[in-house]
Amino acid sequence: MEEKNERNVKLFIYHASQCDPKKCTGKKMARFELARLFDQVNRIPRESILLDPMAEKALSPQDSDRKGITVLDCSWEHVEEVFPQLVRLKLQHRALPYLVAGNPVNFGRPFKLTSAEAFAAALYILGHKDQAHAIMNKFNWGHTFLELNHEPLEEYSTAKDSKEILRIQSEYI
Repeated sequence: MEEKNERNVKLFIYHASQCDPKKCTGKKMARFELARLFDQVNRIPRESILLDPMAEKALSPQDSDRKGITVLDCSWEHVEEVFPQLVRLKLQHRALPYLVAGNPVNFGRPFKLTSAEAFAAALYILGHKDQAHAIMNKFNWGHTFLELNHEPLEEYSTAKDSKEILRIQSEYI
């Protein structure tokens, strides 16, 4: 696997305490020190990439991960309530392209990714494939996510910009 560089990208989680703690991938990542957990919106590092399913721009290898990547860990039922609170922060809002969940709760459902899957997808697209694999290795179903999405992730990781991501995505939808 090719790596963009050897440093690990900093990963941040805004945890809204809305999910089942036993199934929470964000908390598990924090326990393994793979990500930093925040319980207040204003603690999210400025200029980090916020993986936002409602963002107008798709994540692409062109985006800078220098300030890290942030995921909102909340229930899918509440995502539309929480994201507007984040709009006023100085973050890079980016949407992940079409991928299917490999986790047991939303298996096979498009766009319904866990926090760990979202981080792994973003890292993979940004060229940090080893870090993506390291995260997914902490979950017994993690390899399933990477296997299900191997082909699109590879294609997304070679895109030159957001527009090309959307073109590639259209081949999978």
